[in-house]
This record gives sequence, structure tokens and C-alpha cells, in this order.
Amino acid sequence: MEDSAAVAGLLWDRWLPARVRGLIGAALPGGEADGRLLSVWLAGVHDIGKATPAFACQVEQLADRMRVQGLEMKSQGAMGPDRRLAPHGLAGQVLLGEWLEERCGWAARQCGQFTVVVGGHHGVPPEHGQVTALDSRGQLLRTPGKSRALWRRVQDELLGACADEFGVRDRLGAWGGVRLPQPVQVLLTALVIVSDWIASNPDLFPYYPQDVPRSGAERAAAAWRGLDLPEAWRPVEAVEDAQELFVSRFGLPAGAKVRPVQAAAVELARSMAEPGLMVVEAPMGEGKTEAALAVAEIFAARSGAGGVFFALPTMATGSAMFPRLLSWLKRLPAREGTRHSVLLAHSKAALNDDFADLMRGSRPVVAVDVDAPQDVVWRPGDSGRSAPADLVAHAWLRGRKKAMLSSFVAGTVDQLLFSGLKSKHLALRHLAVAGKVVVIDEAHAYDAYMSVYLDRVLSWLGAYGVPVVVLSATLPAGRRRELVEAYAGAGGQGSTAAVFDAVAAAGDYPLLTAVARGGEPVMRRPAPSGRGAPVRLERLEDGPDVLGDRLEAELSAGGSALVVRNTVGRVLETARALRARFGEDQVTVAHSCFLDIDRAANDAALLRRFGPPEKASDRPVGPHIVVASQVAEQSLDVDFDLLVTDLCPVDLLLQRMGRLHRHQRGAEQAQRPPRLREARCLVTGVDWSGGVPAPVRGSVAVYGAYALLRSAAALLPHLDGGAGCPVRLPEDISPLVQSAYADGPAGPEDWADALGDALARHEERRADQADRAATFRLDEVGKAGRPLFGWVAAGAGDADDTRAGRAQVRDSRESLEVVVVQRRADGVLTTVPWLGKDRHSKQIGGLVLPQDQVPAPLAARTAAASGLRLPIQFSYAEVMDRAIAELERLHVPAWQVKDSHWLAGQLILALDEDCQTRLAGFSLRYSRTDGLEVTRA
Repeated sequence: MEDSAAVAGLLWDRWLPARVRGLIGAALPGGEADGRLLSVWLAGVHDIGKATPAFACQVEQLADRMRVQGLEMKSQGAMGPDRRLAPHGLAGQVLLGEWLEERCGWAARQCGQFTVVVGGHHGVPPEHGQVTALDSRGQLLRTPGKSRALWRRVQDELLGACADEFGVRDRLGAWGGVRLPQPVQVLLTALVIVSDWIASNPDLFPYYPQDVPRSGAERAAAAWRGLDLPEAWRPVEAVEDAQELFVSRFGLPAGAKVRPVQAAAVELARSMAEPGLMVVEAPMGEGKTEAALAVAEIFAARSGAGGVFFALPTMATGSAMFPRLLSWLKRLPAREGTRHSVLLAHSKAALNDDFADLMRGSRPVVAVDVDAPQDVVWRPGDSGRSAPADLVAHAWLRGRKKAMLSSFVAGTVDQLLFSGLKSKHLALRHLAVAGKVVVIDEAHAYDAYMSVYLDRVLSWLGAYGVPVVVLSATLPAGRRRELVEAYAGAGGQGSTAAVFDAVAAAGDYPLLTAVARGGEPVMRRPAPSGRGAPVRLERLEDGPDVLGDRLEAELSAGGSALVVRNTVGRVLETARALRARFGEDQVTVAHSCFLDIDRAANDAALLRRFGPPEKASDRPVGPHIVVASQVAEQSLDVDFDLLVTDLCPVDLLLQRMGRLHRHQRGAEQAQRPPRLREARCLVTGVDWSGGVPAPVRGSVAVYGAYALLRSAAALLPHLDGGAGCPVRLPEDISPLVQSAYADGPAGPEDWADALGDALARHEERRADQADRAATFRLDEVGKAGRPLFGWVAAGAGDADDTRAGRAQVRDSRESLEVVVVQRRADGVLTTVPWLGKDRHSKQIGGLVLPQDQVPAPLAARTAAASGLRLPIQFSYAEVMDRAIAELERLHVPAWQVKDSHWLAGQLILALDEDCQTRLAGFSLRYSRTDGLEVTRA
């Protein structure tokens, strides 16, 4: 009890962001001083439920010692199954409530908002039914008979001693009239959980008698120094103008000017009465990421936030963002000796070189000598030179439940959506985001299912006062309104509705929209940067010969073409046909069905060949074609002379266009082949010959017929207008998106029946998505004073970034991930042979993976980096079960030990020496150039 209370005080003083302390303090009459007292006291009493027969009977030797003192109890066996009705958290909640009523004069209805913190300290706040069931079984709390009074006295004395020891005796009267907001109840619960976990760590708080003699304060000080948690970020608001700010934080090259949308975002962030939500809509390549980080710094300084979470749609985009986040952090002003905890938050983060380097630099967590020399502690008033902060991946801040407590995080949006999913230890996820600025990138990329969670998360973030920055190049106006309303807490009634109608009606682009919780939105309309160019759209009939003939003509004088297909199957089919015509070396394939390590190498090669002029060192001289799936839409800064794309939703089509003439190559693109100096996009994957466009079946399966037809209708004026009506980027981005996502008719009259049928199926699917998402979605923020009883009732259990966890917040089938190795003819397992050397010049291909012991670290890590997500054929329940059963035949017991953290628990897919195998009725073939191909066996 003493250890947990001491840790809570240290966390409050040295780790909690000012924003969190202020939010708790604002709910109490004594402000933050009361907040600290309450936090320490609740941490101190959180285990009072262990002073009950239901808990104490579990260890008979200790129970006998208590019986000698008059505390009678039945044995664990004699107590029977009823004992499970009194878990010590729930028992502590009931005991504390009784004490507050009987000893402090509190009303019964007032107690729950405080006692639920004790009841929920193991991750799930109790439900009303559990409280009722325990109320009718008093023998679980105090043994009936002559011993009952002694049990009661012991419990009362412990609670009274805690009230005195932790300094709350004189404050309880004032707190009796408080109505704690539910967000504050959540934060207090999370703080108690963290305090309990730290105080229960025997490396920090050794058990007696192993610990050396020391006072409680000395014990806590030694543990805190051993834990060595980096303090929360404490930024000071920058005084530079936007130009100076961007030069200092992002190293703008000489002569570069901050773009209008960036300057406007900085001005808006500074002018808001209080930090809130800002939606930044601007074209691809306009520096939205840098704008978001600049706004985050301003918002953090003004709100007391102690970190940033940058949420992105995929692991690939998260990994790409992580080094940019590190670079920004190194440029932030900081006192010498400052340390920031950082995290790459997705399931394959340990394979990221930047994050792995940080993890290797972390030290074990263990208590240290309090008399050892102290490090210098800087205080705000101290003078001292500024220096880059040290960035650390802290050893204690690891694991699915604690990792998000790191101050600076880049990761998948799933980690944010989990905050809206009823799950165990949800309070920790809320504490993790409540003290940060949250940036949500690519907001247009989330479907109706994910949006149900995102909107609920935004409502809770608004209640916490968490500053949020939302980024998008192609956000539908209706979705803009939903995001703003969710954060503001608007009900859409009366005069409030009118101001949000204006948000939905705004057609300006670029556009900034900002709102504080409970406030009215404001908008800024910065001028376009002047960058961009017209793109001429043309129809192209579907078919390999048609495509080959056209590319042969277009690339006759050289140049590069990007062909984007909507399915991996079409990627491989197209690549085969084009290689037959252009040759193997002139066609490159990029899609999601490559080994993780190969996909990273593919991305690096694309950037080296087709990246920005100042970075691309190997751009092909002759003709070259890249055939890619949707992986080409995001994260890669690549630039092609010609784009051919399957029809897709218009916002994604615009993203694909962002890879066309992305950079200036000479005056008026003079460095491109003469035929390709005009940006052109050929739209295919459709039978254009009939009255209504008929997209290929694979595209309909991925996107739905309605989204594709609406996209075709929005593009129709540009497709029919020829050279006289190009898509003007960025001017036409917003009109195209709003047209495609508007309600009402679209396209020619003879499309009406097909659109109507497609719309009916679309609405049915959206309603189904929303209904299924609502099953485990967190409830809205309740009224102040209402206890969190049943807060995560009927929840989804644990939430994590496994394939099953991601399926909880994404409308996708559960996927199957494997680690791919090769089995030689002699039966020996090795890493795949085509891998070359790693960044330390060590050979990693063909390394032996012994089956009688844990593989060497380099071999094991390389194998783990050869992960592969199997395609949709393996996501159907019957096929998945059969595949898992077959994969488990290659079970290596020696790899299932604690020291084998890279391979333990992994499913191993062994390819033969021809890189082939069979699985669940399918033939699998892998090649370094084409990735995985799957056919029916």
C-alpha cells in the first residue's frame, strides 16, 4: 500500500503531463493539490480488498497466522465457487464505499465515482450486477460470528491509517460534494494501475527479506531511480514566425518558403481560444505532415500536452513516418540531458532498424542505490544551454498495454481506434492519449466501420481536451462535418446545426477547419501554393494487348510508366504480359504479397530509381514500367512520366495521380521524353463500350460498384472533354471528391438504374458495418458523477495489434501471417537464400536455422523479418483452419522458449528449393521479382 502510494506521488510529480494533472485538478475544490492527494490515496487503498476472507484464504500458511490473531475464515476449498464473486478489486470497492458512508458521512450515490477506481484497478470496472451479487454474500468480506467485528475493525483501521498517512482525512469532507467527470475517473483508474504495476515489480521493490534495510521513502527513491522513466515533454510555445519555425524544425533548404497552408495552420493554432481539433485539407505534397508537427508543438505548449501520437493507416506508412518523427524531435529545443520516450507502434516495429537501434540502447529496469551520485536535474528556471533531447525506447514502456504510454509515438491508427473499443485495461489507452497531441493522417482512408470507432474516440478526446490534428488531401465534406461534430460534442440541433451546415457546405481548397470542445467551428481558406499541373484523363479499354500497344507507343523514346491495378492477381497477370513484350528487366512489380524484408527493399529501390530528383540516383534511361497494387497510393514519394490505373474511388484515383509528374524535371518538364511532358492518366479496368461503365469483377469486389460508378460519373466531364478539360491539380481535387461523395443523382440518365441498384447494396453494407462496429464500441461520455460501472461490459477482451486484434477495429477478415523459410533437400531450414547483406555488411541469406536449439540472433531476426501475410484465399474460416493445422506440423519445440522471442509462437511456412509448397489445397510459389503467387492445387 505504501509502495503504490509513493509511486503514484512520483508519477504525479515527475511523469504525468501537465494536461492530465490539470484535468484531474479541475474536478476538485483544491485543484491540482487535491488531485495529487486523491491519486496517492486511491493508490494506497487500492488493495484493501485483500483484507477479506475471500482473498486471504488462498495461502493456507498465511491464513493460519491470521486465524491465530482471531481473523477466522474457511479454507479456500470450503468457501467454494462463491469466492470468485469477491475478486479483491470489487471487494475493495465495496469496503471503501462502506467506509466513506459510515465513517465520513458520504451519501451512497456519491461513493461510486471514487470507489470504482479501486474496483477497476485490474482493468475492468465492476458491473452493477457484480456489486449486487457481492452485497448478498457478506461472508466473503467478513466471516460471520465473533470474528466479524474483528475483520471490520482491521479493515476500518487500515482505511483510517491510509487517510491519515496520505493526508486526505481533512479533504474527504470537501470531496463529498464533488461530481467527478467520467474522463477523470478513467485517468485516476489508469494512474492507480500504473502505480500498482510499478510497485509490484520485484526488480524495483524487492521482497522482504531480500531487500536491504531502508525506509519507505528510501525504497521508493531507489525504485524510481532504477525505473528512470523519462519525464513528460514540457514544450515552451515557439515565438518564431512560421518561416523561422519551419526552418528551425525541418531544415528547409536555402531559399525555400513556407507554404500558405503551413503558415495558415500555424496562425490558426495560435489564434484559437484554446487548443482543440484542426482539420487540414490540402493537396498531396503540400507539407501537411510538417504543418501537423508545427501545430502539435504549439498545441502542446498551450495545453500542457506531454507528447504526440501520429496515427497512420498502415504499418508501411507508420514505419515511413517514424524517422521523420525522430528527425523533428532532434530539432526541438530542449535542455541538455532531456530524454524523450519514443515508440513505433505496430506489430512489426522490432524489425524497423531505427526503432531497433533505440531498443538496443535501453538499459534494464532495476532498483539502484539511493546514495549513488545523482544526475543533474534541470528545472524550468535554471540556465543552461539547449541541446537535442536523447530519444529512448524505454525498457519498461514495452508490451501491448504499456507501450502507448511513451511520450512520442508513430503507429497505425488501430492503436487510436482501440481507445474506442470496450476492452480490458482500456483506461491505460485513454491515459496514453489524454496527455498527447493526436495527429490522424489520411483521414479519408477509413471506411464506415472504422469511422464508427474514430468518431467515438474523437468524442472522448474532446472530453479530455486533447488537441487533435486531422490531415487529408481528399476528405468528403460530409465526413468533415462528422469529424468536427464528434469532437465538439454537437447535437446538431437548433442554431448549432447551422454552423455545422457551413462546415459541410464549404467547398474551398485548401481548407482549415478548427473547433474546441463545445465551441463553434472556424475556417481558414489559405491560397494554393501555385504548385501542380493539369492532368489529361483518357479512357483505355481493358486488356493486355491494348495496354501493351499503348505503352509501346508512349514509351518509344524512353520514360517511366506506373500501372496501378486493384488486385494482386491483375498485377501479376499484367506484369507477365508486359515482360513478354518489353523484357524482364524493363518491368518491376510492387504489391503487398512480398516478404516484409523484400517489400522494404522494393520500396527503397523504387525511391532510388523514381524518387525526387535530388535523391533518385538510378532513374532508368530507357523505358521502364512499374506494375503495382494500392501500395503505390501512399507513403512513397515516387514520380512517373505516365500513369495507367484501374478505375477506383475518386479520392484514391487522385492519390494515384499524385505519383504522376510529382516533381519538376527541368523547365516545363523538359527532362522528360517529349511525348510525356504533358501529364496524362489512362483509366482502365472498365468495359467502356456499353451505356454504363462495367468495372472488372476484382475492382467491384474491393470497392463496390457504387463507389466505382460515382467515381466514373465525377470524372466523366474530364474523360469526355479531352485535352480541353483536364483535371487541374489541385483546383479540381475538392470538386471531384465532393461530387463523388454527394447524395443525389450522378452521371447520364441511362446510368440511373445501375446506380440505384448499386446504391441499395452500398447502403445495406454501410448499415451492416455500423451495426457490427457498434457491438464493442465504447459508450458516449456519461454525465459527471456517474460511476464507470460496467464501462467495458460485454467487451472484446484484450485489444492488441495482432491479426485478430486489428480485425476488431477494421472491417476485414482475419488474416494469416507466416514466417517464410527455406527447407533444403537435406531437411535443414535456412533463411531465404536470395537475401544479400544487412546494413552492417553481414550476410543474411541462407543462414541455418537449427531445429534443436534457438537460432543465432542474426538468423532468427532475419527469419522474423521474412514475414508474409497470406492473401484472402486463406482468410475464409475453413481454409484458415486447415492451413493452420498444416503449418503446425512444422513445430520446432526448441524455438518455443523465452530466449527465442523472434520465432516463438510463429507459424513457419517452409518453401522447397524451387521456392514452392502446397498449403490447404493451394499451390504457393514465391519469387523475388513477383512475390507470392497462389493457385488452386
